[in-house]
Amino acid sequence: MHGLGNDFVVIDAINQAIALTPGQIRCLADRHFGVGFDQLLLVQKPVSENADFKYRIFNADGGEVSQCGNGARCFARFVRDKRLTHKDDVVVDTDAGQLVLKFAENNLITVNMGIPKHAPSQIPMLANVEAQLYQVEIGNETIQFAAVSMGNPHAVVQVEDVGQAALATVGAQMERHTLFPERVNVGFMEVLSRQAINLRVYERGAAETLACGSGACAAVVVGIEQNLLDRKVDVSLPGGNLTIEWAGRGHPVFMSGPAVSVFEGQIEL
Repeated sequence: MHGLGNDFVVIDAINQAIALTPGQIRCLADRHFGVGFDQLLLVQKPVSENADFKYRIFNADGGEVSQCGNGARCFARFVRDKRLTHKDDVVVDTDAGQLVLKFAENNLITVNMGIPKHAPSQIPMLANVEAQLYQVEIGNETIQFAAVSMGNPHAVVQVEDVGQAALATVGAQMERHTLFPERVNVGFMEVLSRQAINLRVYERGAAETLACGSGACAAVVVGIEQNLLDRKVDVSLPGGNLTIEWAGRGHPVFMSGPAVSVFEGQIEL
């Protein structure tokens, strides 16, 4: 499946027993010798009484993470297409809390991504106090960035032109910087207007992807916090567009976008 080119292998772990090792996940993720994906998604039975499913996410390097917005939309499409549910609103448990997935008009899916967290300890990031902007030394350059958690850690760097953003150098080095004990997703945001931005994201464990849903949410939250953006923003990513809405501190972020099934298959590991 894919959400704006951010691609996934989605596995039904309700009707079959699944126990994958990090090595097997890396094998599946290999685009030459396996299937190839940015993330692997597992559909499991819920943990909470009020949830419909448990949603687990593994990066291409085999590491498990807590959040993936584009994956959440694909998750919703998968459980509906496989007739695992007929609900219009699907509640899923994740390691970052619960998500609500809603089927909207025009075949789009809206995800309640939860309330952003701003305190450094919640991101997590090694900083003494919360600030609107932080800075980090990358090579001989001082990079200013904002930071927020959308259930996973994000650093957002504002740039004049995302086409010239140094994802391969700045993004790669920030992802593994000692400031971030759990590593970080790095978004490069170009503000076009108060209702539109361009965005590229260097994702931890996956490098640059064509789209990052939680990264789009993080960028819009940062832009609104800095009074650069309005409450509803169109985010243009290399793989396509998302619409992000946020009413401010204490409120959840809503993300709307497509999810597409590409093919089905079987593989022996």
